[in-house]
Amino acid sequence: MTKILVLYFSRHGATAAMAMQIARGVETVDGAEATVRTVPDVSAVCEKTAERIPAHGAVYATLEDLKNCDGLALGSPTHFGNMAAPLKYFIDSTTEIWFSGALAGKPAGVFTSTGSLHGGQESTLLSMMLPLLHHGMVLLGLPYSETALRETTSGGTPYGPSHLEEKNSILSDQEKTLCRALGKRLAITAKALKTGMPV
Repeated sequence: MTKILVLYFSRHGATAAMAMQIARGVETVDGAEATVRTVPDVSAVCEKTAERIPAHGAVYATLEDLKNCDGLALGSPTHFGNMAAPLKYFIDSTTEIWFSGALAGKPAGVFTSTGSLHGGQESTLLSMMLPLLHHGMVLLGLPYSETALRETTSGGTPYGPSHLEEKNSILSDQEKTLCRALGKRLAITAKALKTGMPV
């Protein structure tokens, strides 16, 4: 099986909802499966420890999850135009994987959610791409052949899916479509790279 890790942090549920749509897109590809993982919150005042398994939602990611994936979708809400601290904290723990080159040559994509129209969606997506480039991953975005990218009036960028969460809004149809499109694209590319087939 081609394994795509959908790794995210979500404070209020919007980014988690996107992760589930991306996983659905992954699983439309024969021979591909999605593994959905999250990361624990961090404390601003002291070292914080979390239970190994959260009370609800996705299981916490381990470095083994990351090392063993064939492709990665990385998601975070926008915090001042950047990824959220808990996700950055996890990424900062991946030096061992970087030294080994375990992620080099594997496809990756990014996704985000924000509470305001100009709240930094694209800069957040770009901030998540930087460590993936350092890991040697092959970055995938969304081409404009995805018609939902031209139709959306909320989230959606060529850098990756996004969601505009105004007044606790749910994902729009276009946002869902773009999330599934990224998942499918990651799975097809990862499968091709793994088997040596043309992309």
